[in-house]
Amino acid sequence: MTEELNVLILNGSPRANGNTTIALREMEEVFAKSDVAVENIQIGNQDIRGCIACDTCAKRGKCVFDDIVNELAPKFEKADGLVVASPVYYASANATLIACLDRLFYSTPFSKMMKVGASVVCARRGGCSATFDELNKYFTIANMPVVSSQYWNSIHGKLKGEAEMDEEGKQTMRMLARNMVFLMKSIALGREQFGLPEKEKRVSTDFIR
Repeated sequence: MTEELNVLILNGSPRANGNTTIALREMEEVFAKSDVAVENIQIGNQDIRGCIACDTCAKRGKCVFDDIVNELAPKFEKADGLVVASPVYYASANATLIACLDRLFYSTPFSKMMKVGASVVCARRGGCSATFDELNKYFTIANMPVVSSQYWNSIHGKLKGEAEMDEEGKQTMRMLARNMVFLMKSIALGREQFGLPEKEKRVSTDFIR
């Protein structure tokens, strides 16, 4: 395997250098030591509207709203792995990140099969597991393997910088990154030797007749 691996990180926090960033920094240090190229983009502080289900993307191959979502599409296509990270709001992810992911996954026509996905969540106290599950669903509907760690991929902190004190959370992030590197490398080797899994023609069953 000679090509450099690439990871795209989408930071759903509206705060620059907040607690979510602390979690991602732990991962980025591991990626750097593993010679994995990383692009980290702050999403939570941007103006991103939600999907309007117009299906224009099916004809144009991109979202009708020409904003950062369309800019992310080629980066996502190139990436071997995607990390999505968010603070927890009412046991859910930042709405701006969700709007971005809804449109990014729906509007892009390229196959996401065997791109590796990892979600990271940050909370003061509760709601991490619900948000973690919410973000993982983008991967599991798109044939993307989901990366696990030694604990659910969460870190805790309320005030800016408090996540630095969560040693277990930071260790969980480092293990997550190591597992992600291993999985991306393994998939790359498997693709070279065996190719990607066979895909059937999509069957779509509607329950309303």
